[in-house]
Amino acid sequence: MPQAILLQDVEQLGSKGTVVDVSKGYLRNFLIPRKLAEPATVGTIKAAEQRRAAADRAVAEAATKAQESAAVLNKTVLTISHQAGEDGRLFGSVTAQDIADAIKEARGLSIDKRKVHLDEPIKTIGTHMVTVEIGDGVTADVKTMVVEQK
Repeated sequence: MPQAILLQDVEQLGSKGTVVDVSKGYLRNFLIPRKLAEPATVGTIKAAEQRRAAADRAVAEAATKAQESAAVLNKTVLTISHQAGEDGRLFGSVTAQDIADAIKEARGLSIDKRKVHLDEPIKTIGTHMVTVEIGDGVTADVKTMVVEQK
């Protein structure tokens, strides 16, 4: 049986980058035309190992960068000014997009608004703790002060 290196995850066969034994016909007629696998040779196996090592390094670097960003955001205090009434209630609300924009302005970090976890938009003046997801399982609690716009 020939061996093949999977270029993508294939159900019931294996995950990307693994070397698997498959029949000639399956490799030639299904896997190769759909760009799911390539025949395994000495050169392609080395290339696959290098790609896997590079991917592992990239994941480790991303995790390190996420930890550093989380440490910075944990120390960050955002101040957002908004129009408010005399009882301390805002006209409108502070949304996840507003917080993401404030983080971008304060620290230069681009955070997707879907990564800002608010149970509901902030509608009162005061200090609020907002959880921001930075990477895979890495979160930061950002202190957000909402003040009355003058």
